[in-house]
Amino acid sequence: MKRKTISKDTRINHQIRAKEVRLIDDEGNQIGVVAIGEAIKRAEKAELDLVEVSPSAKPPVCKIVDWGKYNYRKEKEQQRARRNQKGGDVKQMRLSLKIGEHDMDTKLRKVSAFLEDGHKVKLSVFFRGREMAHQELGNDLLDRAIEKLDTEVAVDQKPVMQGRYMTMMIRSK
Repeated sequence: MKRKTISKDTRINHQIRAKEVRLIDDEGNQIGVVAIGEAIKRAEKAELDLVEVSPSAKPPVCKIVDWGKYNYRKEKEQQRARRNQKGGDVKQMRLSLKIGEHDMDTKLRKVSAFLEDGHKVKLSVFFRGREMAHQELGNDLLDRAIEKLDTEVAVDQKPVMQGRYMTMMIRSK
């Protein structure tokens, strides 16, 4: 029953290097510390695989399981963990110099929601035509936005011009 391992970090059957292992049988009962040869024989007798589940323990913990099912469950757990991970995303909110007060409040409520969810937010001010000559107005607009968001934000990146956009990154404290 020698199989090639799909996962690079999990050793199965004859890939296990330890001389003795703490063995758990296919029903979940702890057998105790046995020689690796004995553990492999028990796995073969049950027509299952010997999987090293905790290689860093002294002695390593091995379990008699069906390798295919074990690996499938492990991959599904990792997918669930990745799906439930929050944060790391960067959301963007675009503003213009001629934005009205009410529109600004609406956009900042949305930014607050992003920040509460653990996202970073990139605030961008777009300059059209002759507005490029008044970049200080963009700075003022971003400063007003930070003031309205109050103490809940920390500035990761100060306002920077990138072409026709002035951008800044913020995150929740």
